[in-house]
Amino acid sequence: MKCLVTGSNVKVLGKAVHSLSRIGDELYLEPLEDGLSLRTVNSSRSAYACFLFAPLFFQQYQAATPGQDPLRCKILMKSFLSVFRSLAMLEKTVEKCCISLNGRSSRLVVQLYCKYGVRKTHNLSFQDCESLQAVFDPAVCPHVLRAPARVLGEAVLPFPPALAEVTMGIGRGHRVILRSYQEEADSTVKAMVTEMSIGGEDFQQLQAQEGVAITFCLKEFRGLLSFADSANLSLSIYFDGPGRPAIFAIKDSLLDGHFVLATLSEPDPHPQDLRGPELQRPAPQLQAHSTPHLDDFALDDIDSYMIAMETTVGSEGSRTLPSTSLSPGLQPPCSPGSHSEEEDDTEPSTVPGTPPPKKFRSLFFGSILAPAHSPQGPSPVLAEDSEGEG
Repeated sequence: MKCLVTGSNVKVLGKAVHSLSRIGDELYLEPLEDGLSLRTVNSSRSAYACFLFAPLFFQQYQAATPGQDPLRCKILMKSFLSVFRSLAMLEKTVEKCCISLNGRSSRLVVQLYCKYGVRKTHNLSFQDCESLQAVFDPAVCPHVLRAPARVLGEAVLPFPPALAEVTMGIGRGHRVILRSYQEEADSTVKAMVTEMSIGGEDFQQLQAQEGVAITFCLKEFRGLLSFADSANLSLSIYFDGPGRPAIFAIKDSLLDGHFVLATLSEPDPHPQDLRGPELQRPAPQLQAHSTPHLDDFALDDIDSYMIAMETTVGSEGSRTLPSTSLSPGLQPPCSPGSHSEEEDDTEPSTVPGTPPPKKFRSLFFGSILAPAHSPQGPSPVLAEDSEGEG
């Protein structure tokens, strides 16, 4: 096998290797009559990726020596990735790349022809292997999404780099929802959930019913998006339901790419949240004789939140008193003496080492919400007159 890549296609080949390196540790190289195939699979067999470069992609392509069968080989991904490590260097200095298989010495020879007559030769050892092929058929998937890779790349950009899985679903109005996946056990630890919504008008094809959702790995998805965006290609997503593999495909006249990713079999823990942001924010309702809950004010402004804190503390002291007075100015005044006596009575009930009770937090909010007008009656004088004023 011998092939020659020239010009900007050298960087395209390097980007494809970078995308494959996000999935597996071994690269399966197989020259075919239809082109050069690069495949990989992860250790758990839950992700498979394949790039097929057509013969027109190369300036020169020979699948096998006349009279011999084509060779198939398996090499370490790190070894092959080291040849295309710097994409900027490939674009600026490399003019052409020659890849050849030598069956006698079991070596994969990669030669980079750079500017000013510099030639870099890499001899990589390989192993003979069987053909790696995943069985999948996009035509049997009932749901299809197709959009420019740039649109999907901008949608996943706000997600944290350490995020493992992402949930993609169809919300109301045929809006595509991307949300960071969060297990129920980790809901108290990972409180932040990132969600992005894409309108149906941004998709070239949207054939899916509302409410369907799948969860897949984000790392592999980002690898394909990066390659498709650099090549200015559209990405097609074929999927069925939870537990069924999702197929991500790109197609061009010179290359084809397929990523097959496993999806979580368990249903989405929050299927009712697959709606637009304007539809999932109900207005908080307060009853006249009920104690407000702090979570009810998570979507309100900070003033309402602080008022709720103070009202909740007032109702804790006496359950028989209604909590309808949300304004601090309407609460009955209390003398400084009685206030200090109340603090003295409550201090012994606090257990050392426990978080401070809600009452002490509400005192801070209450001082901020002090009324601007002064209370009726003379204010007590706490300092004597100076000698000069008589």
